[in-house]
Amino acid sequence: MKKGIHCETSRKTSYIYQLRHGPWQTRMRKISNHGSLRVAKVVYPLGLCVGLFIYVAYIKWHRAPATQAFSITGVAPGARWSQQAHSPPGTAAHGHKVFYGIMFDAGSTGTRVHIFQFAQPPRETPTLTHETFKALKPGLSAYADDVEKSAQGIQELLDVAKQDIPFDFWKATPLVLKATAGLRLLPGEKAQKLLQKVKEVFKASPFLVGDDCVSIMNGTDEGVSAWITINFLTGSLKTPGGSSVGMLDLGGGSTQIAFLPRVEGTLQASPPGYLTALRMFNRTYKLYSYSYLGLGLMSARLAILGGVEGQPAKDGKELVSPCLSPSFKGEWEHAEVTYRISGQKAVANLHELCATRVSEVLQNRVHRTEEVKHVDFYAFSYYYDLAASVGLIDAEKGGSLVVGDFEIAAKYVCRTLETQPQSSPFACMDLTYVTLLLQEFGFPRGKVLKLTRKIDNVETSWALGAIFHYIDSLNRQKSPAS
Repeated sequence: MKKGIHCETSRKTSYIYQLRHGPWQTRMRKISNHGSLRVAKVVYPLGLCVGLFIYVAYIKWHRAPATQAFSITGVAPGARWSQQAHSPPGTAAHGHKVFYGIMFDAGSTGTRVHIFQFAQPPRETPTLTHETFKALKPGLSAYADDVEKSAQGIQELLDVAKQDIPFDFWKATPLVLKATAGLRLLPGEKAQKLLQKVKEVFKASPFLVGDDCVSIMNGTDEGVSAWITINFLTGSLKTPGGSSVGMLDLGGGSTQIAFLPRVEGTLQASPPGYLTALRMFNRTYKLYSYSYLGLGLMSARLAILGGVEGQPAKDGKELVSPCLSPSFKGEWEHAEVTYRISGQKAVANLHELCATRVSEVLQNRVHRTEEVKHVDFYAFSYYYDLAASVGLIDAEKGGSLVVGDFEIAAKYVCRTLETQPQSSPFACMDLTYVTLLLQEFGFPRGKVLKLTRKIDNVETSWALGAIFHYIDSLNRQKSPAS
């Protein structure tokens, strides 16, 4: 081993000596005056080739995520969609178009962002391939008296969208915020100031922002959008003339019902404002859809307690209710107003008295239709939460129940409250309210409802239907004749 090392060292020494004193050194000295020119002639073209190669490689890599992306020729409402020409290897063979949409749901209790990715095979309806969801509390309405503070949460949710959507899609991705009952219940001037602040933040973003990017969603559109969501996820929209499902949504400030009537009598008997036309996939649907503002679970609590929306109790008076435990005393905050509340003393039959009070609140406020008995319905939001809280469905997976199950649970919880307060003082009130609300809609006690939060791992909120309808409208503007 040592001998080998010695020989190797000798060769290196000899090699270095030749480098320093060999004939090439003499030649280099002779041409030193012209060496820089010759080096430049070789290096500059070589550098140019290397730079060009790096640039081409970067462009290919940078364009790779933009699989058949959509681009839009303008940012105003009515801008039209067109496909970009580039398509990486493997994409063209499938011919799928890929596009994104961002929907902000500004509800009464929080603001949520939904980031949707769609893929559309040729001559077929699109499919949802991915959803990202994040929520922040409180809702926008909580910033009614300090508008500037609302921008921070909106920006935080926008950053989530920027991380989730490939850069090349940003300018082609519509960004929309729809506010629901929380802002509908605010005085008009306060609501508009909040929306203007959100719009300023949106305009500074890299996404596609139209003049109508921020708005207060009317209740009918909320119900229609939720109907689109559930029928899109269940595949009902793919089959013309096929069966569809109805939708029940119970929010904090409002509640919605929507279904596609098959009976002519339903259409004829519906009051003004209860029917709406919806165009999707080049087909027109005439939906029964209505939103009851003030009958969401939180607003209903206030009404049952005898309070007035957005106003403190007169002279700080305590609100007394037969729907609360007789021994209960406490405070409850709703829409930034704190109320002192307590149960009614010496209550013999809590459920019976509570049902009487709830019936007074619901009297002549809900339209009943016979056809709901024969339509399959999905129920969301507080319907789900209440059912899960008393064990009627699995808290994670959801499940099915009959309308009468809510009444059985209400009677049990109310009876229990008479002797021992529950962890939720509103359990008796809420379950009684939901029971009577469903009966007022026309659902019999034996009617089966499906309760779920997700279908195929996708949130069953109105946000998907709203952004999908928005994108579908832009596509129709591209081809008005279709």
